[in-house]
Amino acid sequence: MTVESTAARTPRRSAGSKAGTTGTKRTTRTKKDAGTEPQLVQLLTPEGKRVKNAEYDKYVAGVTPEELRGLYRDMVLTRRFDAEATSLQRQGELGLWASLLGQEAAQIGSGRALRDDDYVFPTYREHGVAWCRGVDPTNLLGMFRGVNNGGWDPNGNNFQLYTIVIGSQTLHATGYAMGIAKDGADSAVIAYFGDGASSQGDVAESFTFSAVYNAPVVFFCQNNQWAISEPTEKQSRVPIYQRAQGFGFPGVRVDGNDVLGCLAVTRWALERARSGEGPTLVEAFTYRMGAHTTSDDPTRYRGDEERQAWEAKDPILRLRRYLEASNHADEGFFAELEAESEALGKRVREAVRAMPDPDHFAIFENVYADGHALVDEERAQFAAYQASFADEGGN
Repeated sequence: MTVESTAARTPRRSAGSKAGTTGTKRTTRTKKDAGTEPQLVQLLTPEGKRVKNAEYDKYVAGVTPEELRGLYRDMVLTRRFDAEATSLQRQGELGLWASLLGQEAAQIGSGRALRDDDYVFPTYREHGVAWCRGVDPTNLLGMFRGVNNGGWDPNGNNFQLYTIVIGSQTLHATGYAMGIAKDGADSAVIAYFGDGASSQGDVAESFTFSAVYNAPVVFFCQNNQWAISEPTEKQSRVPIYQRAQGFGFPGVRVDGNDVLGCLAVTRWALERARSGEGPTLVEAFTYRMGAHTTSDDPTRYRGDEERQAWEAKDPILRLRRYLEASNHADEGFFAELEAESEALGKRVREAVRAMPDPDHFAIFENVYADGHALVDEERAQFAAYQASFADEGGN
């Protein structure tokens, strides 16, 4: 069943909709809220059927069959790149990798809702959003290979470097949004974070500042159900999108595996921001199909049946079903995309293996604008350490 978010219709600083409250266990609900469920925006069902939504249909009314195929292509190629990166890490070519498997619709839907002049503040898993912003996939891998500190110019694509510190990018996004508002620009800012980061103080502070200063920012939370090994139920007693009510701005939950729903809701939230209506919290309800990172073993804390249930909601499969049922794509399209996907994987493999090792002393550069005695001392110590590996006689 598809329902629209009453929070989406709620004016700033007013109370929003009621929804179920979960306790520390998945089966626990308060007596007051028993029998109720959080509201969810969904335009495309797992079976690939298009459903009507009076609130959000207008935001995707102009999407053409060509654009639908483009969304499908985005998700397929992003998944292929992500799978290649995971394989490269397993082969020892990358130190670490954070997979987005299962979250393609949330990222592509929201990423394609952005205008060129909007600005993105990601975490370290927004590979699909980076794709939408025109960042070459191979540039994402340099940091995970240890050869750079982020391989692109943030201002070239209005896409900030990946942020490893959990939640800090939401404050950066809020400050940037406050700045562009003072500049009189009509662009918007979007900050991505996960359900685990929603418990960080930085996120709460960014909510406070953005609400008080009416900043043009969209907080896009990809609730993939697990903050490493902790389920969402141990992060919050209420659905994450409802937290916005306490800060005085709207929150809405969207099916994060529905690319059309994510596109529509993000467009709505961005329009609010650009028109001076302030921040919005979007909770994309999705699932992390793989491990938190390649150093994690999800079999230690979740069962196969849970993953299997979410596999039936696969974001790519549901859009393919819709394309086929609507005669918007034929077998030739899918075959060509498969070939393009394999070519992308090959290009990524070759590019990663060809990355040159960095200058060993580059780590000491640009730490301070005018140099620092402690950095000079550490550089000298490191130089002596490196020299200790030289063979006697220069061999």
